[in-house]
Amino acid sequence: MPYFDPSLSDESFVRIGARLRSDVDAAEPRLRAVSDARASAPLAAGKWSRKQILAHLIDSASNNHHRFVRGQNETVVRMPNYAQEHWVLSQRCGERPWNDLIELWRAYNRHLAHVIAGIPESRRSVPVEIGADPPVTLSWVALDYVGHIQHHLGQILDNAAP
Repeated sequence: MPYFDPSLSDESFVRIGARLRSDVDAAEPRLRAVSDARASAPLAAGKWSRKQILAHLIDSASNNHHRFVRGQNETVVRMPNYAQEHWVLSQRCGERPWNDLIELWRAYNRHLAHVIAGIPESRRSVPVEIGADPPVTLSWVALDYVGHIQHHLGQILDNAAP
């Protein structure tokens, strides 16, 4: 499901990077306030835990990192689909301390905020093909990435008493 907000489509890469950094900086202390035990518990029967959702966001950072860098050099970025269940389960994030996952997520996204802010505006419309989905622009990918993070942080932090 895309998280792209068309009303933001004119935002520059500098502003998108700044939004990402701001969101990460605001979320970090709230994430750290959640106990490891609470982060390990599924949100509901058959649902992911907070650890698994944050691991999914780390995977998203990894996948999108390639898109942001390649989009600055290639005329078309072609990437495979992301098999989210496989990625999250194979990395066994439930075995990791919550604070380790937070630190990796924070550091990776602060780096991506820097990368995004440095993308030349002339690269906004570079096509990005992900699996068999219709192509989108590099700008769309960056905005969708920030929306994706906001969506999942909402899941993690809503009713996230320690």
